[in-house]
Amino acid sequence: MSNTKKLNADSSDQKNALLLHTSLQENLQEIKKTVGNSNDVIIRMLNIGKSKEQLIGIIYTDGLADKSVITDFIMDSLVLDIESSSTNSSQQALEFLKDYCLTVGDVIDITDFNVLYSSIFSGETVILLEGNTKGISASTQHSKDRAITDPTTETVIRGPRESFTETLRTNTALIRRKIKNPNLWMKSKVIGRYTKTDVCIMYINGVANDKIVKEVMTRLDRIDIDGILESGYIEELIQDTTFTPFPTVYNTERPDVIAAELLEGKVAILVDGTPFVLIVPAPFSSFIQAAEDHYQRSDVSSLIRIMRYTGIGIALLGPSFYVAITTFHQEMLPTSMLISLASQREGVPFPAIAEALIMEIAFEILREAGLRMPRTIGPAVSIVGTLVIGQAAVEAGMVSAVMVIVVSLTAICSFLFPSYALSNTFRLLRFPLMGLAAMFGLFGVMIGLIALILHLCSLRTFGVPYMSPFAPLIPSEQKDSILRFPRWALLSRSRLIAPNNTTRGHNPLDKPTKARK
Repeated sequence: MSNTKKLNADSSDQKNALLLHTSLQENLQEIKKTVGNSNDVIIRMLNIGKSKEQLIGIIYTDGLADKSVITDFIMDSLVLDIESSSTNSSQQALEFLKDYCLTVGDVIDITDFNVLYSSIFSGETVILLEGNTKGISASTQHSKDRAITDPTTETVIRGPRESFTETLRTNTALIRRKIKNPNLWMKSKVIGRYTKTDVCIMYINGVANDKIVKEVMTRLDRIDIDGILESGYIEELIQDTTFTPFPTVYNTERPDVIAAELLEGKVAILVDGTPFVLIVPAPFSSFIQAAEDHYQRSDVSSLIRIMRYTGIGIALLGPSFYVAITTFHQEMLPTSMLISLASQREGVPFPAIAEALIMEIAFEILREAGLRMPRTIGPAVSIVGTLVIGQAAVEAGMVSAVMVIVVSLTAICSFLFPSYALSNTFRLLRFPLMGLAAMFGLFGVMIGLIALILHLCSLRTFGVPYMSPFAPLIPSEQKDSILRFPRWALLSRSRLIAPNNTTRGHNPLDKPTKARK
């Protein structure tokens, strides 16, 4: 992270900051006392200058700072260059170090201990001089980055095979590589009293709505918490409505998705230490669309989206419809099917709602167990457990075979969601809808759906209606909602997200008009 971010520390910390002492020994004693004499904080003292009269201290954190850079570009320069200089005071020595000796990247001044601790625990090297109340911090960060690998949660058949890592600078570079434009602006913040987590906001100036950018910055500034360990912390603290099961902040680990969303006029929030990047605003349609929708032909993508929306309806309403029809509305079934269902349920001792709850809870337990177990045996346990338990339950007469089919189809459809967060939402809503179906039949299901739609239409994501472009209905933006029109037809941005720049380009199929003679 750039050293300039240290100047953006919390105002409360700046007010309570302890200034550096004139005595180098007092400064080093204060550092040792504060860090508890931790042996990973390295403190070196050197005598430099022509007559070795200038005493300096070098502080860095072992494992976070690059020792080779410290040795080659800081210590060697301090010993050799200062000896050939004509500095007569501590202040002159400090300025000489900044201007001539240190050949590393960023170099900033330090006047208090808060900035000093933030620097050394970010992998930077701090240099303090005897008789000077100011120090300098040199950029020497070194960390072992995880290699850029295939995405684990958003796989595609056609598309880039790279994902974000836990290193913030690597993630910003992946986005910069895709959007090579100086209008891609980036602003940095440090959030967390103890973790001092680096958070970066990226957007395209001139495309993103200034009001949304300002709102993002305001909400981030209001965060006052001990630590930020993952982007999920930020997501919960900045979302519009807390009491809703629906996610209003989108997250992804794919750089191409972030680049596409930035081109739409949205704002990306990157958090150091996690490969998942946040995107705001995030309407409901963003969670239904997959990255590969724009890499396939438009007709194929449209068919896949229709199947996806159909799967959403089955995943949400499949068990509820089965419970309602078998309990209250048997007349809706053909006679042959009704006789078949009655014969299957003849030996089942439970009502339909209890039967559905048993199977749904059993599947959720197996699904969660497969996720938490070691990767080598997790899939095998979930598959074998589902087959064995389902078959044994049918043979024991505890559940009917049709219920196993309904729950299995519901489970398969729940995997159609490109967003895991939205999948969890529909897993949660499935249970209250089954309860309404057991009490009131299809009328209860309709009441639940009406309440759900009203709730969705009342939501906002950073001021943007959550159900746009469906509610409010915007006909011009239906080209990339349920259906995906050809690329030459998608030449406009959403006027709700990017009102100042709604034009992407011009249709290459349009013939230029001939000038009149």
